[in-house]
Amino acid sequence: MYDLTGFQRDLLYVVAGKEEPHGLAIKEELENYYESEIHHGRLYPNLDTLVEKGLVEKGQRDRRTNTYVLTRRGDREIEARDEWERQYVDK
Repeated sequence: MYDLTGFQRDLLYVVAGKEEPHGLAIKEELENYYESEIHHGRLYPNLDTLVEKGLVEKGQRDRRTNTYVLTRRGDREIEARDEWERQYVDK
């Protein structure tokens, strides 16, 4: 996960926290967090990067709606990141 941008890490955490979210649901979560608009041109290429890295799996709800779920590797990466952060934050 060290090679992800902060935005990509945030995407990964949002996907992990939702049940098969679609792109617009992820977009809304991040817009609430960032308190600014997230453009499609930023969202979808970064989601595709997470898919290419094997951290997220892309599925289809219907012909127009993609869904995203965390892979086992993505889950392991989040666990490792959480453990790494705890050594600095939980002291």
